[in-house]
Amino acid sequence: MILTVTLNAALDLTYRTSSLVPYATHRVAEVVERPGGKGVNVARVLSALGHSTVVTGFLGGRTGEDIRELLARLSPRVVDAFVPVAEVSRRTVAVTDERGGDTTQFNEPGPLVSADEWRAFTEAYEGLLDGADAVALCGSLPPGVHVGAYAELVRRARAAGVPVLLDTSGEPLRRGVPPRPDLVKPNAEELALLTGAREPLRAAGDARRRGARSVVASLGPEGLLAVTPEGTWRARPPAAARGNPTGAGDSAVAGLLSGLVEDLPWPARLGRAVALSTATVLASAAGEFDPVSYDELLPRVAITETT
Repeated sequence: MILTVTLNAALDLTYRTSSLVPYATHRVAEVVERPGGKGVNVARVLSALGHSTVVTGFLGGRTGEDIRELLARLSPRVVDAFVPVAEVSRRTVAVTDERGGDTTQFNEPGPLVSADEWRAFTEAYEGLLDGADAVALCGSLPPGVHVGAYAELVRRARAAGVPVLLDTSGEPLRRGVPPRPDLVKPNAEELALLTGAREPLRAAGDARRRGARSVVASLGPEGLLAVTPEGTWRARPPAAARGNPTGAGDSAVAGLLSGLVEDLPWPARLGRAVALSTATVLASAAGEFDPVSYDELLPRVAITETT
């Protein structure tokens, strides 16, 4: 079982319009609702790859109920273990411009989490670690959760002997690296903000010196850079993809996590992650991936070892 933590889960809404014009009124051609947040997106992709997952974090209010209802319609491989909170969970809105192919994203802040609700979550988290093959800590922190929350959760996972992946940004990432997560997956900008180095290879090496065992940096359409104890690799898609990038990084995390628990070599993990990420950009809804595109892309990902 793979455990994914989404402290700031969301109801993802995708609006498709013929074109997006500032200050204008738009007719929406299609509305798609999905349970969202980075860890939920990761779990959805993992289930499609055949892995059993448990999703946890916080859910509250009517939006939280909607998310639970949508989670129940997913694969039986996805188990809902979210902890209730008093305030209302957030929504995100992705507006896709069909003419240009670009997407504009609006993210709400999330519910205010009390100290008692955080304690309830950490108790549940400790129990869920028992039996987990790996854990992913994903996304932003909701209001009220202390900035060192992920550092605390990394330490608890390591104490339980569970491999842990950290995918967040800013101060939560900076504080989460010293407790030595097995893998961090920032994008190039997040990595630069963490280390002060703009060159990704140098920055990834710096992040390892700060505590991360392995670093996989997302370079957007240029693919992934992995700096690990076993070696350093670049993985590139066969061509740049245009579409909705929402959830592409989460699909990459699912590829990396599934490869970890399957004990695949790093090149195979990276090839899977890049193919999944690119296939997500090509999908019609946030957090999904196109399986036909994935099958076509997987053997065409270019992977090179570097120094």
